[in-house]
Parts: sequence; C-alpha cells; structure tokens
Amino acid sequence: MTKSGVYVGYERDAHGLTQLGRIVLDARVFGLIAEDEDCAGWDLQRMLSLAHQVEARWDQWGNLPSRLPDELKARHAEIYAKAMARARALGWNPELDDDD
Repeated sequence: MTKSGVYVGYERDAHGLTQLGRIVLDARVFGLIAEDEDCAGWDLQRMLSLAHQVEARWDQWGNLPSRLPDELKARHAEIYAKAMARARALGWNPELDDDD
C-alpha cells in the first residue's frame, strides 16, 4: 500500500510475492478477479474485501493447495510457477524475508 492507502498493483509490487501480491494471485486462482487484473489503484477496503473472499475460498480446502480439486490445483500451480519465475527475475530470494 502506498502512503495514501492505495495498492500499487501486482505488476508494480516489489516482486509480486508480498502479502497483497499473494491475495491477487489467489484471487486469480479462484476466479474472483480476471487473470489480467492486478488491483492497481484499489484502496484498503477493496483489498480487504478481496482478502476475505480469498480466505473464505481457502477455508473450503483447508488452506492447502494439495486439497484443491484438480482444476484449481492446476490453476494454482500454473499461476504460482509464473509468479515465482517473475519474482526471481526481479531479485526475489525465497530464503530471505521481505525486510532482508
């Protein structure tokens, strides 16, 4: 979120695998937003609403990708494989915290 309380969007997020970036990715997995929607310009309330929707979907599957139905499991794997490749290209290191 910017100081004004607006999300910069997945495409401008540091590497996309931040907490808000993952909400965007998961919302894509569950079909809550279009795959080309990156939530740029969304205010905090709108992002929280999306986060609650994502959380409700994950709750149905025990918060584990392995418990997703095959179609959603495949979408999750595809979306996250692309996201991780993009993040690594932007310098993300899974071994480090966001503050490192």
